[in-house]
Amino acid sequence: MKRTFFFFSLSALLLALISAPVSADWFEEIKKTATDEQLHQLLYEMPKGGDLHHHLTGSIFSEWWYELALASKNKGYRYYTKVKIDNCRKHGDAFFDQYLIHYQNVVEGKWKKLPACERAEYLPLDALDDSQLRAWHDALRLDKPHEGRNEFFDRHWQRLGDLARDPNILVGILLKNFESFSEEGLIYAEPQVNVAGLMQADTTPIHPSEAAAIVRESLKGKKFVETGMTWRFQMAILRFVPQAEEHLRWAYQFVSENEPWVAVNMVGREDNDKGYPARFLPTIRSLRHRYNDVRLSIHAGEVDEPNSHIRDTLLLGADRIGHGVNLITDPDMMRLMRHGPYMVEINLISNLLLEYVDDYSQHPFPEYLRTGIPVALSTDDRGMWDSTLTDEFFVAVREFNLSWAEIKQLSENSLKYAFVPAEIRKELLERYRKNIQRFERRLDRKGVQALDRTPSPKRGFICRQYELCAPPDVQNDSSI
Repeated sequence: MKRTFFFFSLSALLLALISAPVSADWFEEIKKTATDEQLHQLLYEMPKGGDLHHHLTGSIFSEWWYELALASKNKGYRYYTKVKIDNCRKHGDAFFDQYLIHYQNVVEGKWKKLPACERAEYLPLDALDDSQLRAWHDALRLDKPHEGRNEFFDRHWQRLGDLARDPNILVGILLKNFESFSEEGLIYAEPQVNVAGLMQADTTPIHPSEAAAIVRESLKGKKFVETGMTWRFQMAILRFVPQAEEHLRWAYQFVSENEPWVAVNMVGREDNDKGYPARFLPTIRSLRHRYNDVRLSIHAGEVDEPNSHIRDTLLLGADRIGHGVNLITDPDMMRLMRHGPYMVEINLISNLLLEYVDDYSQHPFPEYLRTGIPVALSTDDRGMWDSTLTDEFFVAVREFNLSWAEIKQLSENSLKYAFVPAEIRKELLERYRKNIQRFERRLDRKGVQALDRTPSPKRGFICRQYELCAPPDVQNDSSI
C-alpha cells in the first residue's frame, strides 16, 4: 500500500514538474549575452504559430521561380524573358510604360504572337548566361536602396507575368511554401491563392473552378501531408480597378463554393484613391444577404497619410486588418480596438522596404502590442523582400526588445485569429503550446548550447540590414 502511494506521489510530482511553467529569465539572459547569429538561430528553431498575411505569388524566392519555371517545360510550358529593349514600340503607344520593363516573363505561346522586333528582345529562360540570370533574379527582389514602393507595385508583379498563370508552378510554390514554413516551425498558413487567370501552355484560359480542382487534388499528395501544416486560403481582388465590385461579387461566390478558400481580401496600393474602402459598402451589404460562410481580411492603413480607411474597413465587416500602419493616427480607433475582436496583421520588413516607415523607430507595432491591440507578425511578400518569418521575429526582438511572453503572444494570436472552425483552432493552439513548452525547457536547461549547430538559413534582407552574413553568403544565399 505504501509502495503504491509512493508510486502515485512520485508520478504526480513528475507530472507537475513536466507541466510547470518555465521562467522566461533564460530569454532575457540570452538577449544580453547572445550574438545576433545565436539570436537568429534561436528564433529560427523556435516553434511558431501561423502566417496569416502573405500573397502566394509574392512569397516565392526567385530561385524557386526559376526552378519551377524550368520544370514546367515538361508540361509544355517554356518561358521567355525580356533581356533588352530595341525600341520596338513608339512613345504614346498603349502600355508603353510596361513595355519598358526588363525581365518580363511570357510563355512561349504568347511570345510567338509578338512582332518579330519584340521577339528578338527575349531569350528563353533556360538560355540566359550567368550575368543575365543574376539580373533576372535581382529583378524579382526589392534589394537596392533606390528601389521602393513604385518599383514594387509597378514593376515586380508585371515581371512575373505568365509565371503566375501556370497551374504547375502554382502547385509547386504552394508546396515549397508549406515545406519552408514547416522547417521554420510553423503549423498554419493562410495564403492568398488566386486561381483566376490561369492558363494552359497554349494560352487557353483555365476556368477558376477547374484550377481550384487541380489545387485541391494536389493538396492530397504525400508531400503536402508530410509538411504537417494546416492551411486555409484567401481569394484576393484588386480594390482600385473599375470592375472591383464585379470581382468582389465573383470572389464571394467562389469562396462560398470552393474549399479550402475561406475568405476574401481586397488588396492594392491604398494611395490610389479609387480603392477607398467605403466604396464597397453597398456591395458588401448586398453580399451579406446571400452568403453566410465568407470571412474578410482586408488591407487597410498601409499608407502614409492619416485617413479613415481602418474605420471604414471594419465597417465593411473585416475581422482582420492587413498592415494597419496609420492606425496610430486615429486615437479613437485605437481605443476601440484595444482588447477587441479585431487583429492587425503586422509586416515589419514590408513596411520598411516600401517606405511606410523610414526606420523602425517610427513603426507603431510596439504601441499596438503593448496597449492591448491584438497583433501578429506575418511576411506579406517575403519572396520579394528575400526574407522569412524568422526574420520578422528577429527584427521585432532587436528593434523593440520583445519579452518571451510577447513572442508567444504573437504566435498564439496568429492561431486565435485564423479563419478556421473553433475545434481546429483549439487543436492548433494545443499543438503550438506543447511545441513551445518543449522548446522552453530545452533552452531553460542549456541556453544557447541547446541550439542546433547547423546555422539557420539567412536570406538577403537580414544579411544586408543586420550584417549577419559574410559577403559571399549575401550573394550566394539568395539565389545563385
